[in-house]
Amino acid sequence: MIHFRFGLTPVDRVAPWGEQRRTLHWFALTEGWYGIDLGGHTLLRYGARTTELLRAQSGGAETPYDCYVSYYVARLWEDLLALLPSALEPVPPDLAEFIGTDAAAWHWTESAEVDAAATWYGEHTLDTGYLWFGPHLRWWRTVDAERDTVTLAWRHPEDPEHEIEFTAPAAGQITVPTDEFRSAVAELDRALLATLATRLREFESSGPPPGVDLDLEQLRLEQDDRAHWLARAMCARPETDWSAVRAGAEVLRRSAPVLP
Repeated sequence: MIHFRFGLTPVDRVAPWGEQRRTLHWFALTEGWYGIDLGGHTLLRYGARTTELLRAQSGGAETPYDCYVSYYVARLWEDLLALLPSALEPVPPDLAEFIGTDAAAWHWTESAEVDAAATWYGEHTLDTGYLWFGPHLRWWRTVDAERDTVTLAWRHPEDPEHEIEFTAPAAGQITVPTDEFRSAVAELDRALLATLATRLREFESSGPPPGVDLDLEQLRLEQDDRAHWLARAMCARPETDWSAVRAGAEVLRRSAPVLP
């Protein structure tokens, strides 16, 4: 099971952008929280001690969602759509072990083939670099005669100060049917766009928050444009140079230390 959980900050608490001209763009209106439910685990959910620390630093009112990553939900949505073409491209059987390997074990060398393999590997990674010690999340698809699945592997880098801790295990992976993964992304897309559409309708009837400049026409245009992003991402096909990826993968595989 996989589900992208999220909620948006109430409009009257969303921080406007800008100093001279305080405004709210589409992206800013998605300020909120999110996590990824994986059956028995939830990624992007902080442990109790970290939740209390971040709550104290923010100085805001306590909510039931303080345990989740707090950021713009559009960032998760955009990064997932950017990931989709690579995540949905079936990995050839001879590269399955490579994509399932932690890149931390490799010793890098400069070559076009290594660059091709490293780029291909990186395109399966969901960006969490905007988070303090955010988990490394890698997604790939495997197709054989019996199954068509997407695997999500995660690893939490250790915070040397032990302030940022998540509830999920330090590392792990799950595999779900590809159709289930597609459906989960489509549901996130549907729910986020529906929530933003509701916000825009509320602005049409009530006007913008006091002291905030709002371009409703531009917001509507952007909403309409973003409604097509998922379909484009689902249809996109990477132009993978498999020969270069295989050659670079072999170099990187040989660079990893041999375990006793």
